[in-house]
Amino acid sequence: MLINEFLLLGAVLFCIGIYGVIARKNAVMVLMAIELILNAVNLNLLAFALRNGSPDGHVFALYVIAVAAAEVGVGLGLVLLIYRNKRTIALDELSEMKG
Repeated sequence: MLINEFLLLGAVLFCIGIYGVIARKNAVMVLMAIELILNAVNLNLLAFALRNGSPDGHVFALYVIAVAAAEVGVGLGLVLLIYRNKRTIALDELSEMKG
């Protein structure tokens, strides 16, 4: 396969993720869209690493996977805490950060 196909797929996934972050009102769906964006970045990193023949892209992709795992853990913890206090995870209703 050509690198253009991988980059096109990465761009499509990135655009879908950006649309998910902008358009969604559910916090869990926004977190899933951010994961989609990070996976698009990983796809591009691996495509360029295979093109250049260096392992640098693979190393950066592993770092992105580690950051994504930490983001899921912290993000879902925050969503559960907000749901426990406010009884909703709709982002429109969480605009005020008063205690």
